[in-house]
Amino acid sequence: MAMLEVKNLQVYYGVIQAIKGVSFEVNEGEVIALIGANGAGKTTILHTVTGLLSAKTGEVLYEGTDLLKIPAHKIISHGIAHVPEGRHVFSQLTVYENLLMGAYTRSDKSEIEETLETVYKRFPRLRERKGQYAGTLSGGEQQMLAMGRALMSKPRIVLMDEPSMGLSPILVEEVFDIIQSIRKSGTTVLLVEQNAKKALSIADRAYVLETGNIVLEGSADQLLNDESVKKAYLGE
Repeated sequence: MAMLEVKNLQVYYGVIQAIKGVSFEVNEGEVIALIGANGAGKTTILHTVTGLLSAKTGEVLYEGTDLLKIPAHKIISHGIAHVPEGRHVFSQLTVYENLLMGAYTRSDKSEIEETLETVYKRFPRLRERKGQYAGTLSGGEQQMLAMGRALMSKPRIVLMDEPSMGLSPILVEEVFDIIQSIRKSGTTVLLVEQNAKKALSIADRAYVLETGNIVLEGSADQLLNDESVKKAYLGE
């Protein structure tokens, strides 16, 4: 059984259908990429999986439990974390306080400290700036903080929405290296990313979304070498 199964998902904004019967699955330990143009429905899918949007029909099964029947604020306690597009750090809180917010569902203080130390090792700049207000960080630092905050919940799967958006090429490389290290530590990753080439370079499998439909799926290598993908998303 797949860790996460999305089955025949249909999502509307008013009368406009944004997601048109999408189905895909994520197996434990994989990095799965959802790629597609702006407006294809990638973010809508993530928001529906984590309860921020309601589906009209379909199922989102996480280890057999339908997440569509669980309130959004309880989903994180099932081992699912979401790194939203645009970072959405708490700008008036310090880096340290933001990280603690990521662990709000946990009560094991000594284990929280261990996780915090792990996050600081993965993101040394967060340790350097732990007393600094999050709103004063650079875009790259805020992205690292959003990722670190998600990891503080000790998730089994992390949903990442456009983690490279607005970052310099050097920081993009760093963020993708971190995603690979998260996967190597045993955490599954569902990645939404406009930089299709970078996403496919680290993913196991990928799904191509167009106007609310999955139009292609396969291994990352297959899609990197697919002529239609090259032309539409890889600039080749």
